[in-house]
Amino acid sequence: MFGNYLIGLREGLEASLVVCILIAYLVKTDRRDALKPIWIGIAVAVVLALGFGFALEFGSQELTFEAQEALGGSLSIIAVCLVTWMVFWMRRTARHLKAELHGKLDTALQMGTAALVATAFLAVGREGLETALFVWASVRASNDGTQGPLIGVLLGILTAVVLGYLFYRGAVRINLAKFFTWTGGMLVVVAAGVLAYGVHDLQEADFLPGLTNKAFDISGTVPPDSWYGTLLKGVFNFQPDPTVVQVVVWVLYLVPTLAFFLAPSRSGGSGAKSPAPVREEA
Repeated sequence: MFGNYLIGLREGLEASLVVCILIAYLVKTDRRDALKPIWIGIAVAVVLALGFGFALEFGSQELTFEAQEALGGSLSIIAVCLVTWMVFWMRRTARHLKAELHGKLDTALQMGTAALVATAFLAVGREGLETALFVWASVRASNDGTQGPLIGVLLGILTAVVLGYLFYRGAVRINLAKFFTWTGGMLVVVAAGVLAYGVHDLQEADFLPGLTNKAFDISGTVPPDSWYGTLLKGVFNFQPDPTVVQVVVWVLYLVPTLAFFLAPSRSGGSGAKSPAPVREEA
């Protein structure tokens, strides 16, 4: 549950910050008349993300086992690529995010209602689609037959919404640079597990070889149905009997990605400077 909670929190907080910046800017510039189109764009983005998630979940159930595994493995790899790009993008552009959104909003205000709806939709929609895909892949990878993974995601998103509101009201101030660095690093670890699981899916679909070539098997030491086995599975997508290909892919992804992500930036810090929390009254 923790790994999926982290995904919901990390992805949800990015979307919440975007909404916070857009709304606060309109209030500050006395353009409350533009709030309705912004909320419409946000609502459409949320509905699209939910629809995408439902399509992934229920559409895949109509496929054969091999097709399900091939689809699941392929989308897991795509999800890992997207979330990796996202954590590096946020690390690099967090400093300029507020100014960038303000610039787009100024342009949209000049163009009219449709442009405002499109601006909010694009700003939140990208986050929503990425979240839906990665959550689906992660929940599928860590599924233990319970509702725990899904509950973890929903709790993470709910926490992010509450934090976003508190940021807007000025009630909470945290170092966002450190927050996104630590959660981004943990998300890379979660993504490594999702990637290994995706590779296993492709092996079961006969897209990749080596399904029976196990790197090790510690099922007797770490039973999958034990509390600690369930914990490792839920947090790291740990598998007690991975294939050689899974282990190789996991190491080749995790070690260099985490090293690059945590390496000090050229400016001397471990991450981009975060935008200051917005504090305008509605």
